[in-house]
Amino acid sequence: MSKQAKITEIVEKLSGKPLKIGADESLFESGVLDSFALTDMVSALEKEFSLRIPDADLTPRKFDTIERIEAYIEAHS
Repeated sequence: MSKQAKITEIVEKLSGKPLKIGADESLFESGVLDSFALTDMVSALEKEFSLRIPDADLTPRKFDTIERIEAYIEAHS
C-alpha cells in the first residue's frame, strides 16, 4: 500500500466517511477534518509510519492536504 493510500485510510477512519476530495485539497477547509482531529491524525501517522512529530509541527497548515502530509512524512522518515 502506498503512503498516500495509508494516509487516506487514516483520514477516512478519523472522519468516519470516505474521502471525496483530491489529494491537493484542504482537509480542514473542505470540512473532512476539524482542528480537534489534528492531534488524533498526527498520533495515527506517528504510529503508522514510526516517526515522532514534534509539537512545534502541530499546525493544520503542515497537514492540510494528503499531498502535504505525504511530503512531511517523506522529509522526516
